[in-house]
Amino acid sequence: MVSNISRVLLVEDNPAHAKLMMRTLREFGESLDIDHVTDGEAALAYLFRINEFQHKNKLPHLVLLDLRIPKFDGLTVLGRIKQDPVLKQIPVVILTTSDADSDIRGASDRFANSYLVKPIEYVQFVNLMRSVGAYWTKLNQTPSP
Repeated sequence: MVSNISRVLLVEDNPAHAKLMMRTLREFGESLDIDHVTDGEAALAYLFRINEFQHKNKLPHLVLLDLRIPKFDGLTVLGRIKQDPVLKQIPVVILTTSDADSDIRGASDRFANSYLVKPIEYVQFVNLMRSVGAYWTKLNQTPSP
């Protein structure tokens, strides 16, 4: 068992949120490889290695997924990930502004590994991302590839 999360796919359409999330996660190691896409279609292309992502030869160790993204929403992307025999092994953390019970239930029904609501206040958002980074890069144990 290892806890080495070294590749992250961030699916986030809000540029300010994406910048904050990437900057905070990088506190856990400059070698952390964070790829960022802004919509559900690009997320699926990345994960299934099609179109401009066909050159990607390694899957992420973690997906951070917003729900309110263009083209395919986050629940659709999550469902596709968890239906695939290879991709379903990748932990998916939902990071969204929605605290709606229907969204939480939808994510749970599709086997999200975690559901977190982004705080409105900057300091709280940074603290949340530090907790996410610490948990997934330092504390959580994942099977060896």
